[in-house]
Amino acid sequence: MATYTPPIRDMQFVMHELLGVTDALKAMPPHAEIDTDTLNAVLEEGGKFAAEVTFPLNASGDEQGCTLDKSTHEVTAPKGFKEAYAQYVEGGWPALSCDPAYGGQGLPIVLNQCLYEMLNSANQAWTMYPGLTHGAYEALHTHGTDEQKRTYLPKLTSGHWTGTMCLTEPHCGTDLGLLRSKAEPRPDGSYKITGSKIFISSGEHDLAENIVHLVLARLPDAPQGSKGISLFVVPKFLVQPDGSLGARNPVYCTGLEHKMGIHGNATAQISLDGAAGTLVGEPHKGLAAMFVMMNAARLGVGMQSLGLTEVAYQNAVAYAKDRIQMRSLSGPKAPDKPADPIIVHPDVRKMLLTARAYAEGGRALSLHCALLIDRELSHPDEAVRKDAADQVALLTPIVKAFLTDNAWLATSHCLQVYGGHGYIREWGMEQYVRDARINMIYEGTNTIQSLDLLGRKVLADNGAKLKKFGQLIVDFVEEEGVVEAMQEFVNPLADLGDKVTKLTSELGMKAFGNADEVGGAAVDYLRIVGHLVFAYFFARSAKIALEKQGSGDPFYTAKLATARFYFAKLLPETAGLIRTARSGVQPLLAMDEALF
Repeated sequence: MATYTPPIRDMQFVMHELLGVTDALKAMPPHAEIDTDTLNAVLEEGGKFAAEVTFPLNASGDEQGCTLDKSTHEVTAPKGFKEAYAQYVEGGWPALSCDPAYGGQGLPIVLNQCLYEMLNSANQAWTMYPGLTHGAYEALHTHGTDEQKRTYLPKLTSGHWTGTMCLTEPHCGTDLGLLRSKAEPRPDGSYKITGSKIFISSGEHDLAENIVHLVLARLPDAPQGSKGISLFVVPKFLVQPDGSLGARNPVYCTGLEHKMGIHGNATAQISLDGAAGTLVGEPHKGLAAMFVMMNAARLGVGMQSLGLTEVAYQNAVAYAKDRIQMRSLSGPKAPDKPADPIIVHPDVRKMLLTARAYAEGGRALSLHCALLIDRELSHPDEAVRKDAADQVALLTPIVKAFLTDNAWLATSHCLQVYGGHGYIREWGMEQYVRDARINMIYEGTNTIQSLDLLGRKVLADNGAKLKKFGQLIVDFVEEEGVVEAMQEFVNPLADLGDKVTKLTSELGMKAFGNADEVGGAAVDYLRIVGHLVFAYFFARSAKIALEKQGSGDPFYTAKLATARFYFAKLLPETAGLIRTARSGVQPLLAMDEALF
């Protein structure tokens, strides 16, 4: 019973009014000729595909799940998934932002991110098949040999082959230094890979003719720990010199995980029994190569949660406008009916506006980050590329963790709007809650992202990357601080910026004396900085809305109201988070383990 309408208008606002994407692309030679009409046309068509092709398969795919034939190790995706994927390939969507040298369309990443938000709203489980493929493409495009690029990239670009990343093993999760899979050199220069992997999303399916696994394993002379990991490309079917498919490689699905959500995606247990593979990048430096795919996946997971936040919000609003229950405390709002629509009740509005604000803030942040990636990849000025790369490094853990935490809150709120009906499968809302929960766990748990932000991205360079983003806030505050209508946005933004600076210095000093202080404060810290980033984009959005509210377009009225709600009801969360971050690690470590 769920519905979905692609949020094209807000995407256009973020791209054209907030970020000035078209003008920004003019400075990048590969994208200099792209105009606003082209971007809008692709958005419209991508939205149609998501809403009309993959969205109708979301509920049925969740109910059916994937099926493993243990005798053949083959997996069948839910009914309709294969046909939808064929339409996706036929429409050229996998190639949207890929390199033209390998058959790609060469369009900007920022446009591809919009497509993926809509696909994730429509059907996250289905979208994970092409999503992981794009990550495998990125890793091989960056670190593959010329032969590997010729062999794999055209097929990954077209979507005729899909990709995975095979990291996790039964005895190790995030701590990849513990992995045991082995890679033995063979006389022909390839390697024989042996080991077991678990939790491999899209690990086996019937959507494409071949699956390209990127596998982490150890060479015989590998040192212990993460410095002894190498990366290998291991296809399901071996590829002949002429590009045709040859023998079946002994890399098999031995089981499917029975999961809380994303039932339509095959989360596979994979066994490699002497499978043939080739080395990607340098020996023992596989993590560096795999991190290209992992970082792409982390941004992708943020987009998954953004998509779920949006579609949950849309359906909760529709329900709240239709469902009548009780009267408004200030008097009947629908006197012709036996009760008022529940959207009149303040707390229902709070839940709806929370989801809306987290969707709009997440969209602004994720598309800003995507535009930075375009600069990093395509801008002719090396200094601009370096600055963009620094900002992407800072923002990636925030996109992954803050957006996924927010989606868990937002989808839960939206389920609450439905009351008891939200807990019932036929309404569709409980699936969004279940699907959203995994996004906080995989591709590095949100605690890992928080440690990465505070430890590696902030303290490791004495806050240099954070100061770059902070300068954007300082410049905006100086420019808008004298504008009376902007005070309600500028003042709390400036105040939080100052507090983050002080908190960062304080935590750095504590960590110098006890590294565990980073672990005690990191999760709170990421959420504080996430709010700082959101506040910056909401303040900028409010500036535009104030300037255009006289146009009569209700879009700007709603944008301004959402910004005001965010600053009044959501941003104040940072006060408590700052206090708990400052409380230190001692309350967490004081209790003896035996007392737990």
